[in-house]
Amino acid sequence: MTIDVWEILSIVGSVAFALSGAIVAMEEDFDLLGIFILGFVTAFGGGAIRNVLIGLPISALWSQGQAFHFAFAAMILLIFFPKWVGKGWMKAEVLTDAIGLAAFSVQGALYAVKLHQPLSAVIVAAVLTGAGGGVVRDVLAGRKPSVLRSEIYAGWSILAALLLYFKIAKNDPDYYLLVLVLTCLRMIGYWRQWHLPKIKWKVDEND
Repeated sequence: MTIDVWEILSIVGSVAFALSGAIVAMEEDFDLLGIFILGFVTAFGGGAIRNVLIGLPISALWSQGQAFHFAFAAMILLIFFPKWVGKGWMKAEVLTDAIGLAAFSVQGALYAVKLHQPLSAVIVAAVLTGAGGGVVRDVLAGRKPSVLRSEIYAGWSILAALLLYFKIAKNDPDYYLLVLVLTCLRMIGYWRQWHLPKIKWKVDEND
């Protein structure tokens, strides 16, 4: 049985985001059930939002059996062997989030491109698939969503959409390389604190 690039990206993204959600849950002192819920919501939330917006049936979400099993196994390992992460919680959280963002951004954009959608739809699919789960995770954990404030976050999803739409990345090796590059860019952006311009509202205290 062969596994196509779509399924591989789905598994990689699901595992990475499941671990990201579980790590955040542990940081926020969630109980065991909370860890699994936040992990699964992070792993599958973005894809669910995308599917609703583009009109796919809800059954498409439940058909991701392999990704679900891999995500569940990854969280079990994390729960039983938390010392694998140890003192590097923040590094592990950023790395797993970066991998999930990259894999799901490419997957979402690729899906829209194969449906011959316009550029705007490809960008939306990439951003929602790549960042949607992280947004839900942060909201449930009581944090400000990373996509709205952290580095160039959603910008990497947009980059994936552009490269796929204009056929700069056009085959399986290109897709995997793109995931690696986006992961590295997300990590570099985090450590170097790359940010888009921010506009601060200034209030005149004399008024």
